[in-house]
Amino acid sequence: MLNKLKKQKKSIQSDTHSYQELSAENIPKHIAIIMDGNGRWAKKRGLPRVAGHREGMNVIRKIVKYSNRLGVNILTLYAFSTENWKRPKTEVDFLMRLPERFLNVELPTLIEENVVVRVTGEKENLPQYTKRAVEKAIEETKHNDGLVLNFALNYGSRSEIIDGIKSVIKDVEGGKMAIEDLNDSTFSRYLMTADLDDPDLLIRTSGELRLSNFMLWQLAYSEFWFTEVLWPDFKEEHFEEAIRVYQKRQRRYGGV
Repeated sequence: MLNKLKKQKKSIQSDTHSYQELSAENIPKHIAIIMDGNGRWAKKRGLPRVAGHREGMNVIRKIVKYSNRLGVNILTLYAFSTENWKRPKTEVDFLMRLPERFLNVELPTLIEENVVVRVTGEKENLPQYTKRAVEKAIEETKHNDGLVLNFALNYGSRSEIIDGIKSVIKDVEGGKMAIEDLNDSTFSRYLMTADLDDPDLLIRTSGELRLSNFMLWQLAYSEFWFTEVLWPDFKEEHFEEAIRVYQKRQRRYGGV
């Protein structure tokens, strides 16, 4: 249905506000978001950090719905990094419960809206209740063919790349691949995102200007958009603004 609308209309405009129109022909296929600022949002209000994470979960719900309506193919959300285990145990325990809470409530809607749930990261080290929640969502949405909602959960890009290198060495030593065949394309197949296109657009909230060990290989030619807005305050109009800036840029991929 959305594809038909795209053919009929050359622009998309939000129903809830009158911002400049977006070009339906140049919506980023894959948008990755570093959802930052939950703790600071809570601190500004004299609340515990977990309150910020809870509010941030509500923002995920809105952005997933809006991405689906715009025709985004893949939405990757940096939910928990391998470094986040260093945080206080109470906060880590709460963060590990968030996928369960989110998916238990939202899974029927995700199924209805043709969303495919997947996880990129080291699932083996997740608590059983977290694994059960994500595995159930993956299983129950596997026949959908719409927006891919990809949670980067217990994910770290450096370890992903190192593991990829180890797998390449193993295959070369085992005669499954010649070292001469190793290039950008073949190495990408050894990463956790082997079946996903690289992100077209990276969004990071809260004013931080770094990648924080997120998709270092995959973001090589992505467009970056940073905002001071804290993730719990991130709204559809901010998402639109990021896409609008993206649409004004020329992606040369190293060319002229």
